Amino acid sequence: MKTKPVLTLNDVNAILDAAQKEAEANGWKVTIAVADDGGHLLGLRRLDGAPAMTPDIATQKARSSALGARETQAFEDMINGGRNAFLSAPMQGLLAGGVPVMVEGQMAGTVGVSGVKPDQDVQVAKAGIAAVA
Repeated sequence: MKTKPVLTLNDVNAILDAAQKEAEANGWKVTIAVADDGGHLLGLRRLDGAPAMTPDIATQKARSSALGARETQAFEDMINGGRNAFLSAPMQGLLAGGVPVMVEGQMAGTVGVSGVKPDQDVQVAKAGIAAVA
């Protein structure tokens, strides 16, 4: 039987804390979502002033990253590159800002961030992931 890494509650909190620190250091009002490798929400943090739509978008980015086993930037790039048929895929959150948490080459979960520019969402997500990777 194989074993795989999973995110613990301590990991989720460490990711949320580090991502929040990165966002606040830059004055960004975002929502951060952490999901397991199946896209199921484990933790959510909406910073003060983050728009009302950001919790849903961040959650969907985390879910899409888990289901696709990659950064959501890849989906956005495909669509922007002309692969419009991908818009009919049964996923939401196909925008940059969903990033897998990789541990020993396996996905343990994902982080989704929404609220600022795409590269800034990714920066916040990766700062959170750095706390546990």
